[in-house]
Amino acid sequence: MSIIEVTSLEQCGVEVFGTLTEAQLRNKLEPDKGIFIAESPKVIDVALRAGYEPLSLLCERRHIEGDASSIIERCGEIPVYTGERELLSQLTGYVLTRGVLCAMRRPVPQSVEQVCHDASLVVVIDGVTDTTNIGAIFRSAAALGIDAVLLTRTSCDPLNRRAVRVSMGSVFLVPWTWLDEPVHSLNSIGFKTVAMALTDKSISLDDPRLAAEPRLAIVMGTEGDGLAQETIEQTDYVVRIPMSHGVDSLNVAAASAVAFWQLRKRDP
Repeated sequence: MSIIEVTSLEQCGVEVFGTLTEAQLRNKLEPDKGIFIAESPKVIDVALRAGYEPLSLLCERRHIEGDASSIIERCGEIPVYTGERELLSQLTGYVLTRGVLCAMRRPVPQSVEQVCHDASLVVVIDGVTDTTNIGAIFRSAAALGIDAVLLTRTSCDPLNRRAVRVSMGSVFLVPWTWLDEPVHSLNSIGFKTVAMALTDKSISLDDPRLAAEPRLAIVMGTEGDGLAQETIEQTDYVVRIPMSHGVDSLNVAAASAVAFWQLRKRDP
């Protein structure tokens, strides 16, 4: 390993951990050069197992032979930046309570067709901008059998640092990509689309017609306003979750977990 002492916030190589914005890390102009930050040994471990490429590490000295030791060993000959807790906190904006940060290479984006090739149950995240909700949806998707995640460009980046952390690394387990075409374009690759929305035409989530469909795309909307009317009109089904006590809706992360569980593919 190559241990490098951090002595200045302007030191070359550490900008990825502090001064670069999420947009700069993402590098839209050259996606193959994009970077994201994974935080904590557990999350980094999931990313490494999924084949993501580590570029550099940042941790306090005590973690080099402690919490970060196994991660450092697996990452090979990449820079490991370390320094005083106060300086590292100034760099990142917070105390490194989880021990280690890892700058990793973004994967080459895949097409919708590639991501959905063998999928039977996918989710479309439309306009969800809260990083916590994105992370929670991915965690539920991984746990409850979602084969792929598609996101509109109005949604938060799944490799945002907080989204990755909240997902506990689940963003590395489920194939995902950006959906640049209207939702109804998924019909052309064999999916029936399901808008999660409250309308006069909404059917119940446990309607047997849904279970009979071989390929479904569940469309989840924004935290506040839900799906746009135009999007709802494009879908094959409009679906609601049956509720009690006059409650009309759930947070998008909670609603997604309920929908994933109900619509999951069951063994014959």
